[in-house]
Amino acid sequence: MSLDQATVARIAVLARIKLPEADREKMAKELSGILDWVEMLKELDTSKVEPMTSTVEMVLPQRADKVTDGGYPAAILANATEPVRISNTEEAGGFFTVPKVVE
Repeated sequence: MSLDQATVARIAVLARIKLPEADREKMAKELSGILDWVEMLKELDTSKVEPMTSTVEMVLPQRADKVTDGGYPAAILANATEPVRISNTEEAGGFFTVPKVVE
């Protein structure tokens, strides 16, 4: 795949990289080489290759899923900027009030 200088300039803008015009041709060749290499990888048959997370066979250590801290909501909620309601009932609980971030 061959990239032109205009495409490289657009990629630089999207990546927020300052790329002088003199370097665009060299970068276009380098990026085109990388994309050609990726195209070659598509030709490999990986249907019999097991997915892996590491090059070394290992079992990750697991910890018990238990609550190890808590029981003092008043101390935690003391950091809130807005007044908060603290209740002793588990259903109600104390809450931080935060501004709406989703429209």
